[in-house]
Amino acid sequence: MPSSEFFDYEPVRRPQKKRVSEPEPFPRRVAEPPKDEFFPTYEPEPVRPVRKVELRRGHALSFAGLFLFLLVLYIRPYEFFPSALWMRSMAFWIAMLTLAVYVPTQLGLDGKLTVWTREAKLVLLLLLFALLSIPQALDSQLAWNGFVDYLKVVLMFIVLINVVRTEGRLRVLLLLVLLVSCVLSIGAIHDYMGGKLDLGGKRIKGMIGGMFDNPNDLALHLVTMIPIALGLLFTSRAFLKKLFYGSAAILMTAGVVVTFSRGGFLALICMGTLLAWRIGRRNKWLILLVVPIILVTFIVLAPGGYGNRLATTSDESALARLDDLKRSIFITLHHPVMGVGMENYILFSNSNHATHNSFTQVSSELGLAALLVYLLFQIAPLRGLAKITRETSDSRRQSHFYYLSVGLAASIIGYMVASFFASVAFLWYVYFLVGYAVCLRRLYEASDEHVL
Repeated sequence: MPSSEFFDYEPVRRPQKKRVSEPEPFPRRVAEPPKDEFFPTYEPEPVRPVRKVELRRGHALSFAGLFLFLLVLYIRPYEFFPSALWMRSMAFWIAMLTLAVYVPTQLGLDGKLTVWTREAKLVLLLLLFALLSIPQALDSQLAWNGFVDYLKVVLMFIVLINVVRTEGRLRVLLLLVLLVSCVLSIGAIHDYMGGKLDLGGKRIKGMIGGMFDNPNDLALHLVTMIPIALGLLFTSRAFLKKLFYGSAAILMTAGVVVTFSRGGFLALICMGTLLAWRIGRRNKWLILLVVPIILVTFIVLAPGGYGNRLATTSDESALARLDDLKRSIFITLHHPVMGVGMENYILFSNSNHATHNSFTQVSSELGLAALLVYLLFQIAPLRGLAKITRETSDSRRQSHFYYLSVGLAASIIGYMVASFFASVAFLWYVYFLVGYAVCLRRLYEASDEHVL
């Protein structure tokens, strides 16, 4: 019999699984769960109200000074009246008085010297590049004189974007420049019809010197004004205003043609295409119908020899411009950091000429970094104008901003195309256009349209 010690043990018992109780049968009627608990209703997030920018009223005297400055700058009365030679420095003194009034007024209104938009920062950075280019310039005096002239442009640009605080002020400035442009166009057409071809016996010269003496520069200016006139045409409600703006656009187009500027023609085509696309975006059939009619009319009414001028790319003028384009690129690649100094490219030119290209003008004289800033300065307002166009597209017929934003965008595009054939990087043209675009954006952000 086995010993008991072999049986003296406690049997090992496996833990039993806990029996799950049978689920209770559901009642016949189950109470409907609260909707908030199992089926929450979707509530869209509240739309954040758009912050309305406040533009405090003021700068009446500063605006008056700006208006007088532009009037004297554009008209240059001393060129028409020999007895008014004492007015040659009037624009400078008006600018100084305007700045003297602007600074304390601006500090009193906003507590700072300027509104710090992207465009303001970029233009001041470009001014800094111009200043830094002076020490290593071959002719430092020439570079300094160019810097001083450019400083005037930048300062008046700062005044412009700060003192235009109402739609009325912006329209007054635009009306002034359109009136001057119409006078320039009439003078150009009159000279061409009368056979007054003062530029080599082949092309007209502008009736007003300075910015408008060269026919290519005149064409560049007129091309950038045509979209503004069309923008005001579609924005205006009164018939007489529409008649004036439409007539101004036609007159300036004729002025571009009689300049025989190839760059002006290319800019006119690009600008017109953009306008047709934006304005007739909802009526594509209108574009397909109207654009060919306009082109045929343009070709028929163009003066004799205009087509030959556009088709000629191997004449003396074109070859000289191509040579300077290559030379300016060569100088840029050999002086990529700070360039050769403002206004100093002419000392490196093979033919003692300017670059005839605003982009290589900046890159060769100020360096590649300055060229990037110059490009951004022109692109930055386009983004703001595109935003206005997008947000006011549905209410374009009632909007005060849609068509003018489209027009200003086309103007800047036209400048970029035309300036590829002209050394105008440090002149007034693009700075006024960008200034108008900044003013329009600020007015839009302070309007009820932006809030809605």
